[in-house]
Amino acid sequence: MSVDIAGRSASEISADLRARIERGELRPGDALPPVRQLAADLGVNRNTVVAAYRQLAQAGLVVARGRGGTRVADPRAVAQEGYAPDTVLRDVGTGNPDPARIPDYASALARSSRPVLYGEPVVDPDLEAWARGWMTDELPQGDVRITVTSGASDAIERLLAAALQRDDAIALEDPCFLSAMHTVRTGGYRAVPVPVDAAGMTPDGLRAALAAGVRAVICTPRAHNPTGASLTAERAAELRTVLADHPYVLVIEDDHFSLLSRVPLHSVIGPGQRRWARIRSVSKFLGPDLCLALTASDAETADRLAVRLTPGTTWVSHILQRLALTLLTDEGVRDDIADAARHYAARNAAFARLLGDRGIPVPVGDGLNLWVPLPAPAAEVREDLMRRGWLVRGGEHFQLSPHRPGEHLRLTVHDLDDDAARQLADDIAAAVRARGGRDRSGRIGG
Repeated sequence: MSVDIAGRSASEISADLRARIERGELRPGDALPPVRQLAADLGVNRNTVVAAYRQLAQAGLVVARGRGGTRVADPRAVAQEGYAPDTVLRDVGTGNPDPARIPDYASALARSSRPVLYGEPVVDPDLEAWARGWMTDELPQGDVRITVTSGASDAIERLLAAALQRDDAIALEDPCFLSAMHTVRTGGYRAVPVPVDAAGMTPDGLRAALAAGVRAVICTPRAHNPTGASLTAERAAELRTVLADHPYVLVIEDDHFSLLSRVPLHSVIGPGQRRWARIRSVSKFLGPDLCLALTASDAETADRLAVRLTPGTTWVSHILQRLALTLLTDEGVRDDIADAARHYAARNAAFARLLGDRGIPVPVGDGLNLWVPLPAPAAEVREDLMRRGWLVRGGEHFQLSPHRPGEHLRLTVHDLDDDAARQLADDIAAAVRARGGRDRSGRIGG
């Protein structure tokens, strides 16, 4: 690098580099000098430079990439779920639930509200009692605690911040849910990718991540986003066996689809795991704007999570807690949630059949979305679809490790009527054929 770095101690070197980053002399992605080179240039011990770089990493200013060296961190956020702003295209990449299938809060809210004052329990006692029956299946016996946070991402952020330090390594599924990627990046942690196949997180991948020193594992037991994969009983047992040798690694189970899932839960949290948390958000069936998630965890993890809540919000609004409880214990609402689950599964299966009829076979998993493998470069197909009036989300947004150019689309199609679904399937097939993919007869298109 062209700038002259100054300093004799770790704090002086760190302060000099920090000032250069803040002034823009060092930009996101720029490489810092190798440790040995900078130590020789400054006439200091190698460990002094290592300590300086560690201070910068802990402040989130640089990222250590092993053999790739240390580089200035890129503050840009990863892609997020939701509607794309300022577009006239039909957006089928949102990841949203159907708003028509989110319950009406009006009558439930009238039955939910009561004054709550300072000093009362932070978790509504009635919600906690109900949650114990819903949250604790297949969890270790003992002192299980219930915590309420402002959504699953809020829970994950606080769990990690309470247990880890910046630059600690975390095992993430690859491909990965966008909010988990965003949380890990903004927290300054290092993501270690674990491949996902049709049965979920792979044991070999998890074993390799643990050997690499990860301090936490985030796993989606069912309706993995984006692939739709769910853990089988056999796969969950294999993962528990792998984790059994690492009882103090924090295991976070994000069961985000819960009441909407069409498959049973198979947990990765074994009886000997000492640090664990299971999170269930209500966003997919009661609506993202309710901003509420329940976490069941061991006592120590719950205590740490509570400490992370005290400097900020302290508690999640009891109005929201009681509203969620009122809805979740309403027989009519639960029937509507079950009907929504059938709707999402049926619409995804129907669209997969449409693509299969056009020579693009699609495995149907669980969840709101379809993970569509393409016999043509996804970026080119996506550009073609934009010209045809569709906004889709490419699989590369969800990838952690380097792959071949994107080979998947993630589509949210459950709210398309039959005519729109057929048109989208036709347009995808045409875009694939235009790029040398196979048409419905299996022939290579030109």
